[in-house]
Amino acid sequence: MKLHTILLLGISVFSVFTDAANHEVKMLNSGAEGFMVFEPAIVKAAVGDTVTFKATDMAHNSASIEGMIPEGANSWNGAMSQDVTVTVNKEGVYVYQCTPHSMMAMVGVIQVGGSLSNMDSIQAKVASVKAGFVTNKERLDTYLGSL
Repeated sequence: MKLHTILLLGISVFSVFTDAANHEVKMLNSGAEGFMVFEPAIVKAAVGDTVTFKATDMAHNSASIEGMIPEGANSWNGAMSQDVTVTVNKEGVYVYQCTPHSMMAMVGVIQVGGSLSNMDSIQAKVASVKAGFVTNKERLDTYLGSL
């Protein structure tokens, strides 16, 4: 009986990981929404899914923005011109940027589990993040407003 229980538990855990989806986001100099963009800019994912940021154009990275991801979520800071894969491990909204192009509002959003549970903390930080934008000042508001 004990072996049967362990086997069922193992199959259940394995099935959770095999059902996870991978979402691909391109880091681009130019895309459908203008210059210096992530495409797609908004990803809707489930807990356990992965998001792979593809270095389609060089001189970009993807990095989570401190205070703009769910509490206890995995943060990341990808290397320049390198693909990076992130597992989203908490429900909520994740805001990320391309560090060298943050002043051009090269940002994106991942919504995990359909949850907006951390939107208040994100909104509290939006003004300070946008203060560093010199172009595309409405981009982050547009993305967050579409959730």
